[in-house]
Amino acid sequence: MTPPDTIKHLTIGVAGLGAMGLPMARRLVQAGFRVVGYDVVQDRDYRSVPILTDPGEFAEQADVLLSIVRDEPQNVELCFAGQAVFRQPKYPKVFVLCSTVSPGFIGELAAQLPKDVTLLDAPMSGAPVAAEEGSLTWMLGGDAVWLDALSPLFSAMGTPLHKLGALGSGMAVKVLNNYVAASSVVAVRRALVACPKLGVLPEVLLDVMSQSSGQTWFGNRFLEIDWARQDYSPENTIGILEKDVKSFLKGLGDEPTAADEALLQSLRKLPAFPE
Repeated sequence: MTPPDTIKHLTIGVAGLGAMGLPMARRLVQAGFRVVGYDVVQDRDYRSVPILTDPGEFAEQADVLLSIVRDEPQNVELCFAGQAVFRQPKYPKVFVLCSTVSPGFIGELAAQLPKDVTLLDAPMSGAPVAAEEGSLTWMLGGDAVWLDALSPLFSAMGTPLHKLGALGSGMAVKVLNNYVAASSVVAVRRALVACPKLGVLPEVLLDVMSQSSGQTWFGNRFLEIDWARQDYSPENTIGILEKDVKSFLKGLGDEPTAADEALLQSLRKLPAFPE
C-alpha cells in the first residue's frame, strides 16, 4: 500500500485506550481524523472516541493501526492471538507500533506480519500529561515515505517528530531515553525523601532544581505528573518504567551491570511519596 495524497481519507484504528491511548485518540478526533478505537476493557467511558467491540470489525475498518498497548505479550495478543487483528480476512495495511518494547521484538513482529503490511516503530515520550496536552515527543523509524505521509497524524498528538532512520531506530532511541528517565525518577524521588532531614521543603528543591544542574523532565513536571508520587506496582506507571528498563537490557543482550540491577531494585522498592 502506498500513501494516499491525504491521510484524512484513511480510518485510524487506535488499540489500547488507557492512560496514553485514550487522550491520543481524542487528539486525533479533535484534529479531524477518522478514528475507531478498540480496547479489551469495554466497560470504560471512552466519551468522544468511537469504539468497536469486535476485533474483526475493528480490523476491517482500520486502514492504519496504532498499537498503544502495554508490552510485547499484549502486542502478540493484539496482532496474532486473542484479538488476532492480522489474522482477520481484512486487516490494516499500516501498523504503527507505539508501545515501548525491546528493539529486537520489532524484527520478530515484522516476520509474522502479512507481507503487504508496512510496519513503523513510533514510540513517544511525555507521559499522560503530554498526551492530554498534545505535546508528545516522537521517535520514529521505518519507511520514510510513510513517516512523511503520517507526519500530520503524529503532529496532531505532539511535536517534535524525530525521524531516526530504518525500522527499529525509533525504538532503540526510546529504550535508551527511558533508561535515563527511569534513573531520574529514582534520583528525584530519593532527593525529595531526603529533604526533611536536611531542612529543605520539597517544593523549594523542585523549584531550584528546575533552574539548576539537577533539572530533569520528571523533576520539572513533578507537580503535573499524575503518577509522580506512586509507589511500585507491576500494574502502574512505575511498573511500566521497570518494564522499559528490562526492554533496554533485552535489546542489549548483555548481562545486567550492577548499576542496572540497582536501578531495577530501586524502582521495585520505591515507596509512595506523600501529598
